[in-house]
Amino acid sequence: MDTQIVCLREERKRGSMVSKGVGTEAPGSGTDSGGGEALPNDKNSEMTLPMNSVITAAKDVHTNGDAVAVPTQDALNFKIQVAGSDVIDLQVSPQEMVQEIIQILMEREDTCQRTCFSLQHDGNILDNFAELRSVEGLKDGSVLRVVEEPYSVREARVHIRHVQDLLKSLDPADVYNGIECNSPSFLSSISGGDIGDMSASGKRKRRSVSDQPLDNIDYSPPEYILPGSKDRPLSLLQPLTMDYKPLQCLKSLMMSGWNPPPGNRKMRGDLMYLNIITTEDRHVSITSSTRGFYINQSTVDVFNPKPDIPSLLCHSLVDLLNQISPIFKKNFSTLQKRRVNCHPFERIATPFQTYSWTIPQKQHTIDCVRAEDAYTSRLGYEGHISGQSRDWNEELQMTREMPCRELTQRVFRERTIFKVNSDFVAAATRGAMAVVDGNIMAINPGEYTKMQIFIWNNIFFSFGFDVRDNYRESGGDHAAYVASNNDLKGIQAYSNLDVKGLHMLGTVIVDYRGYRVIAQSIVPGILDHEQDQNVVYGSIDFGKSVMTHHAYISLLMKTSKPLRIQKHMVLNEVEQPVLLCSSVDCKGIVGNDGRSYLLDVFRTFPSDLNFLPVAGEELQEECRKLGFPKEYRHKLCCLRPELVENFIQHKHTQFAKLLKEKMCRSDRSKSLMENGESATENYDYMRDVEEIKAACQEVGSINDTTFDIRFNPNVYSPDVRFPESEQQALQLQKRLMKEIAAFLVSVQLPSFIKDCVSHVAVPADGTTMTDALHKHGINIRYIGKITQMISQSEDKQYLDHILRLLISEIIMRAAKHIIVLYLQGVEISALSSAVSHFLNCLLSSYPNPVAHLLPDELVSRRKKSKRKLRIAGNDTTWASLTPTELWKQINSEASESFDYVLACNGVDQAVERFGLQKVSLLREFCIKAGIQILLREYNFDSRHKPTFTEDDIVNTFPVFKHIIVKATDADKFYQNAQTKIQKGNLKEGFELLNESLNLFNNVYGALHPDICSCLHLLARINYIMDDIPQAIENQQKAVIISERILGFDHPNTIREYASLGHYCFANNQVSTALRLLYRARYLMLTVSGEDHPEIAVLDSNIGLMLQAALDCDLAIRFLQKALDLNLKYYGIQALETALSYHLMAQVYASKAEFRTAMQHENEAYTIYRVQLGETHQKTKGSSEFLKHVTQQAVNLQRTMNEIYKKGSNANLPPVQTTPLSNKMMLEQLNIINGIVLIDTRKSDLQKATERMRKLLQAEIQASQRLNKALTDIGLDDAISVNRTAAPGEITNGAENLAEENTVTNSKAETDCVASGDSAELCLPAVDKETD
Repeated sequence: MDTQIVCLREERKRGSMVSKGVGTEAPGSGTDSGGGEALPNDKNSEMTLPMNSVITAAKDVHTNGDAVAVPTQDALNFKIQVAGSDVIDLQVSPQEMVQEIIQILMEREDTCQRTCFSLQHDGNILDNFAELRSVEGLKDGSVLRVVEEPYSVREARVHIRHVQDLLKSLDPADVYNGIECNSPSFLSSISGGDIGDMSASGKRKRRSVSDQPLDNIDYSPPEYILPGSKDRPLSLLQPLTMDYKPLQCLKSLMMSGWNPPPGNRKMRGDLMYLNIITTEDRHVSITSSTRGFYINQSTVDVFNPKPDIPSLLCHSLVDLLNQISPIFKKNFSTLQKRRVNCHPFERIATPFQTYSWTIPQKQHTIDCVRAEDAYTSRLGYEGHISGQSRDWNEELQMTREMPCRELTQRVFRERTIFKVNSDFVAAATRGAMAVVDGNIMAINPGEYTKMQIFIWNNIFFSFGFDVRDNYRESGGDHAAYVASNNDLKGIQAYSNLDVKGLHMLGTVIVDYRGYRVIAQSIVPGILDHEQDQNVVYGSIDFGKSVMTHHAYISLLMKTSKPLRIQKHMVLNEVEQPVLLCSSVDCKGIVGNDGRSYLLDVFRTFPSDLNFLPVAGEELQEECRKLGFPKEYRHKLCCLRPELVENFIQHKHTQFAKLLKEKMCRSDRSKSLMENGESATENYDYMRDVEEIKAACQEVGSINDTTFDIRFNPNVYSPDVRFPESEQQALQLQKRLMKEIAAFLVSVQLPSFIKDCVSHVAVPADGTTMTDALHKHGINIRYIGKITQMISQSEDKQYLDHILRLLISEIIMRAAKHIIVLYLQGVEISALSSAVSHFLNCLLSSYPNPVAHLLPDELVSRRKKSKRKLRIAGNDTTWASLTPTELWKQINSEASESFDYVLACNGVDQAVERFGLQKVSLLREFCIKAGIQILLREYNFDSRHKPTFTEDDIVNTFPVFKHIIVKATDADKFYQNAQTKIQKGNLKEGFELLNESLNLFNNVYGALHPDICSCLHLLARINYIMDDIPQAIENQQKAVIISERILGFDHPNTIREYASLGHYCFANNQVSTALRLLYRARYLMLTVSGEDHPEIAVLDSNIGLMLQAALDCDLAIRFLQKALDLNLKYYGIQALETALSYHLMAQVYASKAEFRTAMQHENEAYTIYRVQLGETHQKTKGSSEFLKHVTQQAVNLQRTMNEIYKKGSNANLPPVQTTPLSNKMMLEQLNIINGIVLIDTRKSDLQKATERMRKLLQAEIQASQRLNKALTDIGLDDAISVNRTAAPGEITNGAENLAEENTVTNSKAETDCVASGDSAELCLPAVDKETD
């Protein structure tokens, strides 16, 4: 490839993502223990196992972009002999465990029916959890035999579950319901399975021509995709897979009523009995025995366990069914072929459960495994541990204590932490749902509902209410609700520091059906006696009595600097000073296991004085101008950790500036500058120290001689008393608290707005808006103030999309706060009716919705019990809610929580006033409140019938929060790779990216947001390096991961679809590319509507591709919409607008409408000339094109005039249209999508220039040495260098020459120039399209 790389636009729009983990291991889950990618299952195929424990150096990583499987130099090649099957060749690392091979065999098409077997080598059974390198005698060429083992009851259950999983492997029911870490991906449905071609070697082929003749393909999008369409259909959000047709292998497979076997049959080896109805309607009773499965002679009424005649004994249930049912044999084989042909990422388990807010209509089918799970306790079935519950606290703490000196140790440790944490989150979520549903008995059942606590599966559950008036002075239930959030942030902060000896509890927050449940691991021994008897550090009564402990002080001193916490003295109940290194609310507890635990860290970060009025304290002027401080509903408003770090950076910059100014003003500095090094003898160190002290005092450093900003979290705690010795430090702390509050409103809020104006931040929904705010350290409670600031901003016209998102967020969050209390008073049997009624009041134009109440005969007549999980009250009070009343509450909630006046009495007024979209509001509300609705078309505007019925409410799902476990080494590799790429070192950056991907897979498994980001960047590098097939493969994985982890309609998924469409177009798959972009536009319309800057990017892509498909009329419609949006959001003089004008001119010129093309190109030329100047390459190119279309317009007019005069015999030169080549279109697509390519080939002139520069440098150095020698001997006459061009001039000449070789351009005005074998990456401050 001639162009090595050039510039990538900064990935500003890719927000931070919540970390995900590996799901619970289960047989047949489609993934290995690390979540590795499943492999091809063809017979006689050579396979490479996923590498989960091998860390390869960057130089050893193969540059195929797939680091899930990395062959190493010491890999073993051996064969596996399976009875009744062909020999399988494998290549595997010696560090792999035997279990990994077993898992692969359970996934292969020809061996998937086997579960109960062992691997033997030379007659010795291999330990499943042993590494291959520990197996004696195992070497290259060894043969492993698969030996069938006898069944036990557990193995029989595992086998039946595995067979059931295989039978429903393509059934989307679990995907839609969010069960067993299944989640949907629709890429194969959208693309029709046409994402690149595979060669015989398994590599993707690059297409040299389009997949079909352009004239034979209909590229027209559906009506709802076209610009200007108001239709927002929901039914197409989740398209069924095109090739999916339900294949019925069996009519029924269920446990027999004759279970369990009687004693005499157990002694014959019977384990359990099954009843099966085949597709041929044959009823069969099957015995599962230690030797396998066989048909017995039992019927529904008669128990006869004797084998049927003829007797068939098969070790696998599938083999038995193949013999008794021809339809089963045919359909099961077809089903497995389809399963293995699916992309592995579509079927392996996700780290955490992802829920969808819509679900299509589906039939409920019989599933014996599901039925058994529902009606038997799964307490003892926690994946790989049977017969006992897991000690979650011990597992969580032991993983933190694992060694981490070497890279392999750190990766193994992080993988274990990640795995245990994800398992804990899954168990905690399941337990919290059971608590709310009333399926777990409280350990204090006599207490009122809010005060009940629960223990299940060694996890402690409590409600987010102020049960003991602990927060009575801080805001009651509101304070208790937010304290859990703040506590989780504190746990995250302390966990990130990873201080040896300091332990945090595993914590998960679950919001479900209007209740907040806090799930925590249990400190050993804490339940044996009262909490106050366990506490050795901190306070249990908010500072009235305080304890300290030397061990905790020693541990917390290690955390105080990174967390910016100032150590301080407080007075205890007997007026004695006590040293603390945390907030007074923290509690140090030494468990029975001897570990030091830290609890209640909800005041880790400084309080927000803007929402905490303090008598006698006045905020700075910046805050007062905006109306702060304001009374809030609780007094636990804390600042975000991102804000603290931004403030520290701001203060450090201020400190450096002050110090520089003081040094420059001093006479000593002048003396140093005049006398050079000789002044060192008279250096006044004491004066230097004084200047540093002055600078430290001015910025508020706690140290007189070094920069050190820290906060005292107890400074405004009402019950905390300080000794006299702390008074001076308290004044400094109060000053810092006021300064950081002012920094938030005077610096961070305007900075966020500025980033939105310059399109550095382009949020598209509530989630990405929240991420953008948090990145700036801004709490959600400030969105009302930001909305007011934007409304008064001079750049308001560029921020319409931000304003809509903010107001939508205010409305939906207010509605969520209301439905939390609303659902607590609803009986479970009326839940769907209550939710549908609430949605009608919230979003329907129907003026008088009436709630559907239960029939009288179904209403419970029992007395209310305190054990019932609902707030005492009338069960039907929810039915009296009206739209007017609800919107009145929303207005009140918006004013109280966000200080914003909505002044809307209904949804129609809000939609009309703020330009909102009801479909987008519905999506936001369902995601926030955990509501799953039926996938169908909803008529929101009907005034004759309500929009929602109770049948439309399909389910409620939990919304959970947990700590994020990061792969630290992998993340460092990824950051280093980005740095290398930005500097133009593509080869090193590419290798580091592959190594990063390998490490990410080792820690997270195959599916994780960090892996998605890594694959996205890898795909872009592949594309720039002209490896289009590999770019498509990596981008395809990124799309699937984003769909399954973040959601099928997440804004990041939309951008991944657009990138994949770009690469497919580069591979001459025009039809596929357009389908992908139509999908991206459809999702964007649903999420945020058509009036959004991202739509301009999508429409520019679609317009160019339609022009390539020769559909210029449609192309004009999309390009015109992109132009309108760029004019609105970038302005009339923006380079993005100029590009849109140029694209419009091109398509009009290709239609021979030269006059219109001339008008558009003239606008583009004017912008380029004003913004870039006459000499810029863009301006010159636009000028040449303008001259061309002008000449063609003149020729066309002459031709028309001659035809009118002389008829058809006019003899004039033909009109020349300007069709674009694929290369030109790709260059323009690169510009639109922010990719810059610079030709890095060295011309002869450049090589000569470099040689000349080296010669000149050598001559200058020689001259300098000679001058110095002459000076030393007393000769002052220096020998001058020949008057030739200076090296800098030569360099600039080479740069100018390189600039002329630019092949594509980016959206940023840069001076980056590639030289040699590398290229330079520029990340501009403002997105602008230039050369």
